[in-house]
Amino acid sequence: MIRKLLVANRGEIACRIQRTCQRLGIETVAVYSDADTDALHVQEADERVHIGPPPVAQSYLQMDVIVDAALQTGADAIHPGYGLLSENAAFAALCQAKGLTFIGPSPDAIAQMGSKVRSREVAARAGVPTIPGSKGAIANVEEACRTAASFGYPVMLKASFGGGGIGMQLVADEVELRQAFQKNEARARAYFGNGELFLEKRIPAPHHVEIQVLFDQAGNAVYLWERECSIQRRHQKVVEEALSPFVDEPLRERMGAAALAIGRAIGYTGVGTVEFLVDARRRFYFLEMNTRLQVEHPVTEMVTGTDLVALQIAVAQGERLPFTQAEVPRFGHAIECRIYAEDPVKMIPSPGRIREFQPPTGPGVRNDVGVRAGSSVPPFYDAMIGKLIVHGRDRRQAVERMKQALTAYHITGIQTNLPLLQKIVASPAFRKGNTTTDFLAQL
Repeated sequence: MIRKLLVANRGEIACRIQRTCQRLGIETVAVYSDADTDALHVQEADERVHIGPPPVAQSYLQMDVIVDAALQTGADAIHPGYGLLSENAAFAALCQAKGLTFIGPSPDAIAQMGSKVRSREVAARAGVPTIPGSKGAIANVEEACRTAASFGYPVMLKASFGGGGIGMQLVADEVELRQAFQKNEARARAYFGNGELFLEKRIPAPHHVEIQVLFDQAGNAVYLWERECSIQRRHQKVVEEALSPFVDEPLRERMGAAALAIGRAIGYTGVGTVEFLVDARRRFYFLEMNTRLQVEHPVTEMVTGTDLVALQIAVAQGERLPFTQAEVPRFGHAIECRIYAEDPVKMIPSPGRIREFQPPTGPGVRNDVGVRAGSSVPPFYDAMIGKLIVHGRDRRQAVERMKQALTAYHITGIQTNLPLLQKIVASPAFRKGNTTTDFLAQL
């Protein structure tokens, strides 16, 4: 049994994991950089270990230092959260080699899904539709031009490794492709240590829909419905909801079965998310699999009444799933808005010190935050400071509650994206549930 757990992360997600651990009676260890000395996740942990200067490469990405911190404090397990080391197969392997339980899938499963080229091959072998595109990695710009010409522009040029929209670009013609190839190859190499690129056909105005899956070590598996994640800026999600207003029951069942097939194909264990693009005719295509907890996991928790972090820990301890597919709960509707410290006009990070902070409260309102009044928002990390989640008996009530909650959200000292979120929720297209990945460009 896990008695002490180190959270190899920071901010909102570290706080969220620690809350579940405290409820389960598991002691927690926080790690922190010089920039996070007074951070909320450090204050709320039972123990804390300093791991280096502010840059992530010198602190939160130092695998050996983090594992040593776990061993020195007597931790049994490490939870990586999301981002940072959460999808690093070498980190998962190092944890296991040192006798620590890694809260996540096996290093091999992480590696197979870590390459988008390889994951497409896994999906195809599992009989899951993939987006038309290159059969593997593109060797050079000439091969890229020939491949794009074979299935027609526009195309998406993508980095095989990493995420967050880095190394991804919509390309309209050969001239743009030639200009984009070298730049994106270099960027992918700089961010992910691998410049491998591939091409996919652009699906016009798709819905971005993902399926939450859960596998135990005995081979039992369920999917916990889907999330609509189409509202994105620069390929990064801004608003998510469960369930998708676009997905009907037959499509839900087909996508759920496809997601489980991919997980079984790689011997997956734990919580994961299989992402799809869905076109206007409700044809779905495999996009990628995230082998970790997603930022948007709270909306799934709200409509199923589950705690996904608790389920991750249970599976890591060898426990069986507490329900079958037929028993997975489903009630109401949930929406999440990501709260960023950013200039609402220029849309660039707005670090600084928070003077006043009063998130909204009320029926069906949940706040997952990593800050409080007086907290410093450093310039070295992702600008997301929290998530506002609401639940309603149906989508209409959830939308109204989100509208009211965003209006009541009070924060001073830094700029935030609250004006953009208010504009999204007030838009007729959002209220109708008619949102595709082109939504923000047309708002």
